[in-house]
Formats: sequence, structure tokens, C-alpha cells
Amino acid sequence: MSKIRVQSFAMSTDGFSAGPDQSLENPLGVGGLELMEWFFHTRMWRTMHGHDDGETGVDNGIAEQGFSGIGAWILGRNMFGPVRGPWPDDSWKGWWGDEPPYHTPVFVLTNHPRAPLTMAGGTEFRFVTGGIHAALEQAIAAANGGDVRIGGGVATIRQYLQAALIDELHLAVRPILLGAGEHLFHGLDMRALGYECTKYIAGERAMHVYLGKRKT
Repeated sequence: MSKIRVQSFAMSTDGFSAGPDQSLENPLGVGGLELMEWFFHTRMWRTMHGHDDGETGVDNGIAEQGFSGIGAWILGRNMFGPVRGPWPDDSWKGWWGDEPPYHTPVFVLTNHPRAPLTMAGGTEFRFVTGGIHAALEQAIAAANGGDVRIGGGVATIRQYLQAALIDELHLAVRPILLGAGEHLFHGLDMRALGYECTKYIAGERAMHVYLGKRKT
């Protein structure tokens, strides 16, 4: 049975998972790139970008786990790209170049229809206008028994948390303060939604905190 997972989602110590003023130049907002410093040094990241070096410690092992067993992804439109409103054309194909790192079907939440987009390496973007439940139903079917990873951004993960649809949430908590931006838990009562902290692991550049549904 597919598990619905959020993996390797970075957060500042003061709770922000994106900085303010997101733009094409700053897709994670001002200062937001610091959130990903735990990942940039890993062998996993370096290998994805054609290098044969990188650190192989705790952070790297957890990053590798985040891609293991995934049969489909769900992304919010902002995670796919900065284009707003109706799609002007098919020129924007995501942040990742010709071969995105997903290698599975990826369901993109949007209010505006668009034909599926097939990329190198097995990634196919499918654009869903029916909301989070429709995207999840399609992703579970496409995953063929694998897990479904909710990739973000913040607003998308908040919607799935509010509906208590996420089985496991892994946060890579960075020792930085952003002060402003998109706060993942603002207005969410995670305890009332049935979640608890299941484990935490100290990595080289992040504290890895796992939340799961409380056992009854």
C-alpha cells in the first residue's frame, strides 16, 4: 500500500521553509537557498549533477532514503515554475532542465489545464486541475504500489497536512533564522490533526525530524 510522504523538506529553526520575495532569481525567496545547504554537500546531490564526490555521512544517507521507493510525486504549481495564470505556451518545462530528478510520473496542481509533458529519464509531468484529492488519487494509481512523495511547496504541503493525508513528514531543520517567508505550520494544530514526532536524527548540517500519525 502506498505511503504518502514528505521527504527532505528543509525548514529554518524559526519555522520557515521559504524566504520572502520569491522570484525567478530567488525561487526559494531571499535567503532561502541557505535552507538547502545540508543537501548541496551530499554525494547524492553531487551525483545528480554529474560529479563523483560529495559527503557520505548522515545527511547523504537520509537524502538517499528520500528517493527510495517513490512511485509518483505531487508538486504545487509554484514548485514547478514561476509562471502564473493560464499557460502562455509550452516553453516552461520546470526548473530542472531536460532530465528532471524525479524519474516517475509527477502530478502538478494547477487551475489551468495543460497537456502532459514527457521529459528525459522517465519523468512525465501531468497537470491536475481537480485539487489535492484528485491529484493524490491519480498519483497512487500511477505509483503502482510505490510511495507518493509530496514535493512541495509550502502551500501544497499545508493543504495535505490540513486534510491529514500525509503519513510521514521528514523535516531537515537547519540552524538558521530567516525571520520571514512561508511558515509551514502557521495556523496548523499538528497535535489536533493527529501527528506526533516519531524520531529525530542529528546530521552534519541539519537536524532530521520525522512526524507521523499518532497511533491509536
